[in-house]
Amino acid sequence: MEWDAVRLSLALAGWTLAFLLPAGIVLARWLATARFAGRHWVEGLLALPLVLPPTVLGYYLLVAMGGGSSLGRWFQAATGTTLAFSFTGLVGASLLFNLPFAVQPIQRAIEAIDPDVREAAVCCGMTPWQTLLRIELPLAWPGVLSAAVLTFAHTLGEFGVVLMVGGTSRARRAPWPSPSTIARSRSTRARQAVCR
Repeated sequence: MEWDAVRLSLALAGWTLAFLLPAGIVLARWLATARFAGRHWVEGLLALPLVLPPTVLGYYLLVAMGGGSSLGRWFQAATGTTLAFSFTGLVGASLLFNLPFAVQPIQRAIEAIDPDVREAAVCCGMTPWQTLLRIELPLAWPGVLSAAVLTFAHTLGEFGVVLMVGGTSRARRAPWPSPSTIARSRSTRARQAVCR
């Protein structure tokens, strides 16, 4: 088994979860409680990674992160490394691709909380952050847990975006090899052993 790929996949899933869960909680609460004219458009944009094929999204992210883009040039000038075909680029792509898996379960759980509970918290003098931390998150924990599990599992299972942004060279191995990659590797090793 390719243990480097497993370690890389677990690291990618861990970093994605660490960055996306707090951001997902804040974004989900905002979408669940705020009422504004473009709310449905924002929700639609957040759900876009669910309907785009992974390789298409990966291609556009690769173009956006490549050396020919302003983001890619800025990142290379700031850090001396490229954003495409790097672990940092993989984490960035994974954050965008997993956004709906982190936001939607938490948003639905917060929407299910009775508005009277929030009003009671305001009457008690709680700030919006205190209300979130002391009342809403404990009531919405099933949604937060679902978001964490979905985000981690989806990151482990995603191959299209990771393949496009992470590349396939041995120096920059894409996480979690596909069964066809493992079979090809075993077939090549078997041929090499027979031909010796």
